[in-house]
Amino acid sequence: MATGLIGIKKGMTSIFDENGKNLPCTVIEMGPCFVTQIKTEETDGYNAVQVGLGEKKENKTSAALNGHFKKAKVSPKRKLVEFSHFDKEISLGDTVAVADVFAEGEFVDVIGTSKGKGFQGVVKRHGFGGVGQATHGQHNRLRAPGSIGAASYPARVFKGMKMAGQTGNVRVKMQNLKVLKVLEDKNVIVVKGAIPGHNGNYVIVEK
Repeated sequence: MATGLIGIKKGMTSIFDENGKNLPCTVIEMGPCFVTQIKTEETDGYNAVQVGLGEKKENKTSAALNGHFKKAKVSPKRKLVEFSHFDKEISLGDTVAVADVFAEGEFVDVIGTSKGKGFQGVVKRHGFGGVGQATHGQHNRLRAPGSIGAASYPARVFKGMKMAGQTGNVRVKMQNLKVLKVLEDKNVIVVKGAIPGHNGNYVIVEK
C-alpha cells in the first residue's frame, strides 16, 4: 500500500505543454475524502488509514457501517479504501484534499475496473488475425480461432489457451502516469494518458 486518495473518473481531454505538444489526459475528481478509520498495530495488527468518498443514504447502509461512520462523525460513504500512510498528521473524521497528497509533476498509479465488453471472440479479445482469406469455401471462418490443440499427444487443450470468453470488467492498474495539473479549488487532478473504466467510475490514485 501507499499513500493516495479515491477519485471519480470524469472524462478525457487534452492540454498543451510548454513545448506546444498536445497531450491526451484524464480528469479525475478527488473528493475531498474523509478519514473514516485509523488502524494501528495495537488494535488491528497493522497501520493503515481508511478513507471514504461518495455519499450514500443511511437507510441503504447496514447498521454496522452506520455505526462505523457515526464513530468518525461523517455521513455514510459509498467507497472505502485503505492506504498505509499520509504525509501529514490526520485524525478521525478529517477531510483530506487533493493538494494534501498530490503535486504537479509527480507520477502516480491509477487502479480501476475496466469496461466490460461481454463475451467476445478471439479477434477482439486477443487480437487474433483470423483464419485467412475467404477462399476454399471458408465462408464463415474469417474470425475463427483455428486449431487449438495437438494430436493424440497430449490429447487435451493446455490451460491458459487463448480462446473466446468474457472480456473486460477486471481490476486494472495503470502505472507511472504523470500528474499534469492539480486544481486545488475544484479537488481535481489531470493525469497524462488514459485510465481504466467508464466515466463516473471510482478509481484509486496512489503514489
